Amino acid sequence: MARPRMFDEDRALDAAMRTFWERGYEATSTQDLCAATGLGRSSIYNTFKSKHDLFQRALHRYMTTMNAVQLAVLEDPGRSGADRIRDLFALVLDGDARNRPHGRSLGCLSVNSTVELAAHDATAAGMLERDTARRLDGLRTAVEAGRRDGSITSTRDAGDLARFLNATVAGLRVCAQGGADRTSLDAIAAIALDALTV
Repeated sequence: MARPRMFDEDRALDAAMRTFWERGYEATSTQDLCAATGLGRSSIYNTFKSKHDLFQRALHRYMTTMNAVQLAVLEDPGRSGADRIRDLFALVLDGDARNRPHGRSLGCLSVNSTVELAAHDATAAGMLERDTARRLDGLRTAVEAGRRDGSITSTRDAGDLARFLNATVAGLRVCAQGGADRTSLDAIAAIALDALTV
């Protein structure tokens, strides 16, 4: 009979997620994961099968958590379309400000993983593509709402604007990783918002 697990799997998954977020997939060793989770190698492999399986579960947890918060902002019927996007930028930048362990932001685990893995890890690439599609839908919803309420007047295609805004969020995350300060990041976000009324 198998022995019951004597640890909180969700807590271990959160610790692994943070480690992958800080270090990246390739640079994270099994020993790093043991240190972060407080688990031995056998517990990690018995529970999560492999480093890759643990990473997939951690990435899924990150994307699910982040999407829930971001989509709640983007789909909020109590805000104008432009305010939804403005609030999304603030949410992203506030999160980056909270996650600067060494003076630089951790960025976004999804963006980091896209850069590191999408070209050669088909499973991760598929997860990231589905995540991007969900975010683009939320951004398109906000743009279309802004068109209806008059807060977004750009005549560009709503899908193109959604991709532009998604790229802006990714760019903000990369700039924050590079050490850009909040004033600079706020200026980038403001210019992106101006583009919605041109």
